[in-house]
Amino acid sequence: MTASTIGILNKSAPYGNVNGQESLDMVLAMSNFGQDVNLFFIEDGVLQLVKGQTPDSIQHKAYHKTFAALGFYDINNIYVCQQSILERNIEVTDLLIPVTLIEPDQLTALMSESAQVMVF
Repeated sequence: MTASTIGILNKSAPYGNVNGQESLDMVLAMSNFGQDVNLFFIEDGVLQLVKGQTPDSIQHKAYHKTFAALGFYDINNIYVCQQSILERNIEVTDLLIPVTLIEPDQLTALMSESAQVMVF
């Protein structure tokens, strides 16, 4: 991690607002400009990564499919709060992409290493 790393903290459920889509768009744009990004998912934000979403049934864009492209954009620091997935009865195998599970204290430590943290 460099001193210019940006932390993106996703706390919102995937649908009902635009936070998840805007966060993902920002991460991809930052990567295009060579910015180092740490992507965090906590609380209901972990639901953005769950397989089997059908947002078309509620007339929402299926932006979750774009998570598979993160590796092509060299976004490899993807952290998920283990406590958050446990509270929601989600297994790591239920997630769309490979992630690093972290405990809440690790989350705090990693975010403190970021030059800025943006919350969605």
